[in-house]
Amino acid sequence: MSTFQLVGLDHEPFCALFDLSNVELAAQGIVRRIADSDTGFPCRISLEDAGVGDELLLLNYAHHLVPSPYRASGPIYVRRGQAKQVLAPGVIPGYVTRRVISLRAYDAEYMMRTAHVSEGAAVAPILEALFADSSVAYVHLHNANRGCFSCLARRA
Repeated sequence: MSTFQLVGLDHEPFCALFDLSNVELAAQGIVRRIADSDTGFPCRISLEDAGVGDELLLLNYAHHLVPSPYRASGPIYVRRGQAKQVLAPGVIPGYVTRRVISLRAYDAEYMMRTAHVSEGAAVAPILEALFADSSVAYVHLHNANRGCFSCLARRA
């Protein structure tokens, strides 16, 4: 059985933002986008690329809001009408396999233990190896080319 499970962001904090005007969003540093391609708009809630015509918000998100030097935030896309995705253990979606991925493993004190960069298709065995280390509490996946947070990998 697989040792890891990928988890998307909770959709609730983003729902009301979609009802704001573009001017109200801009005042918060948020931009509304309509996907014009089936790739390039990765939704951090559904762990899928948005399809052409889908509405998304591009915003800064604190994905590692912890008391550590590794506290971090960055730009992400979230898609309207999506619910938090929790994938079955061991599943790596196309959202990940189509990209170069940076994997950042953290311990229970929120300190980075190790990091790897890999083609997305090779992420599963790296996650298995990372979680074989009992000091690894969780792993963040990032889209390496743009540096954006992708999703959380937790122990299954």
